[in-house]
Amino acid sequence: MSFQWYGRLAPAGTPKAVVATLNREINKALAAPDLKERFVAQTFDPTPGTPEEFLKFLQTEDVRWRDVQKQVNVRLD
Repeated sequence: MSFQWYGRLAPAGTPKAVVATLNREINKALAAPDLKERFVAQTFDPTPGTPEEFLKFLQTEDVRWRDVQKQVNVRLD
């Protein structure tokens, strides 16, 4: 099983109102039936969410991949 994800990030210091607007519009697009259908046809699972949820996901991924790195003894230079 392979797993990959996509997300949008904004530069540090982007005003919260701008982040909120981008998030709202992206979530709206992901909920559009025609776009959702296209994603599903390509085996994507569009998952709208909040910036806070995405941050938590990124933090979890960071911990997960650091653990993998340690387990297989990979050095990042």
